[in-house]
Amino acid sequence: MRNVLAVAGKELRTYFHSPIAYLVMTLYAVLCGFFFFSLTSRMVAYTFQMQMRGEMGMPSINLNDMLIRGLFEGILTVIMVLFLIPLITMRLYAEEKKSGTIELLLTSPLTDMQVILGKFLGALALYVTLMVITFLFISLWFIYGNPNAKPLIANALGILLFGAALLALGMWFSSLTKNQIIAAALAAAVFLLLYVLDWSTDYSSGVASRVLSYLALPSHFDSFAKGVIDLGDVVYYVSVTVVGLFLTARSVETFRGA
Repeated sequence: MRNVLAVAGKELRTYFHSPIAYLVMTLYAVLCGFFFFSLTSRMVAYTFQMQMRGEMGMPSINLNDMLIRGLFEGILTVIMVLFLIPLITMRLYAEEKKSGTIELLLTSPLTDMQVILGKFLGALALYVTLMVITFLFISLWFIYGNPNAKPLIANALGILLFGAALLALGMWFSSLTKNQIIAAALAAAVFLLLYVLDWSTDYSSGVASRVLSYLALPSHFDSFAKGVIDLGDVVYYVSVTVVGLFLTARSVETFRGA
């Protein structure tokens, strides 16, 4: 475990010794701040409209549904899929191959799985840093509003598992090429495909449609967004993470054999 943590620390330092971490954090903070402001403004405008109309007996505004669920399910997952996680994972192995340092890793006393897990944990640490930025914004809703904290725990777990699954897959894509741009583009394309797979349920209800819906990433985040931790959804994201790590290991073994 010590070797894994050492590799993770090295990866995290590498992120912050290059523009990647600062670029990703800046982009995320700007995008998250924009959507936070937009959702908050829309909620405030809606509240004022209801007060001006003098509508009595109207149901109380659910901040979790209007704000927190909208931020996580409707916005942040898309940002992660299309922009941030491909940027985080694109260099994990592609840069090692391009610079030639992959040979040093393969001949080091570390096992392939120790290196893979270390790189994965380093990328996950940067991802968690982005989540901290998210909760800094969300804390303002708790200061000036009264959302329910319990559903937020489910959202936090869901977005963590969601990100871990994509990070594992993104690392596999990075291990397939020496070009970071190709790795990022491949990851973004596959993630987008996984994101829209359940669109087939709009015009089909057959077995194939149900299978595609199950494989789709958002369909397993819906319960978390509602504040419910479903074991089946947890198993799905953990399984995708394990598959991504396994495929990365097979890719590294292929490179070692070459």
